[in-house]
Amino acid sequence: MHQRFEQHSEIPSTDPLVIIQAADQAGQVTALQDYLDHFQVRQPGIIPIKTPDRLVMVKTTTIILAEVQAATLMVFTADGVVETRETLRHLVERLASPDFVQVSKHSVLNLDHLVSLEDSFSGNMTAALTNQLKTAVSRKYVKLLMQRLGI
Repeated sequence: MHQRFEQHSEIPSTDPLVIIQAADQAGQVTALQDYLDHFQVRQPGIIPIKTPDRLVMVKTTTIILAEVQAATLMVFTADGVVETRETLRHLVERLASPDFVQVSKHSVLNLDHLVSLEDSFSGNMTAALTNQLKTAVSRKYVKLLMQRLGI
């Protein structure tokens, strides 16, 4: 990837214009656009998660894995498990962090807690995470995960 800066006095420095030029809109272009979209989004350090009986404040850095089991979203943290009825999609939107990657229709993992990946059957993979957690990486999401890992 190449980059250069061009000064234009009519464009305010508080709201720069970014132009991406490439042969097509694939691969690194898409990743770069996603990065730029989230660049100014303030990522929360703590998010509230509503459980059946209380509101739990969870540090986003401690979230290892979020996984749907039946109709319950299980949020695995370094401190334990928080159960909620929130949808996986809504949780990911609230996290608004590139550290969280969807690895199957039912789960999202935190790249900061990824220990290793190993091949599984049918093109799937198994992700080993901190706290001895494991989750399946669907072959549909393997390519995205590899892009996020820079592989």
